[in-house]
Amino acid sequence: MDERAAREYLLENDSQFQQLVDEHQRFECQLENFTGRPFLTVEEQFRETIIKKKKLALKDRMQSLIQRVRTQDSVNIGTG
Repeated sequence: MDERAAREYLLENDSQFQQLVDEHQRFECQLENFTGRPFLTVEEQFRETIIKKKKLALKDRMQSLIQRVRTQDSVNIGTG
């Protein structure tokens, strides 16, 4: 199973993955609010950095779940 198929499978069948994707998208929307501004205050820069770190952590968790599905699929193909 390729990465895209694994992601689609998780989106349809795994509530934890769905929550991670939703939260990742919320962070993306929050970051878009900073993008169009010509100047960010120190506080806004700090918030932007925190959001980016949280978003990256979510992406890592999603990748881990995707990899787990891909590995399980490979094992199932090998034994099936």
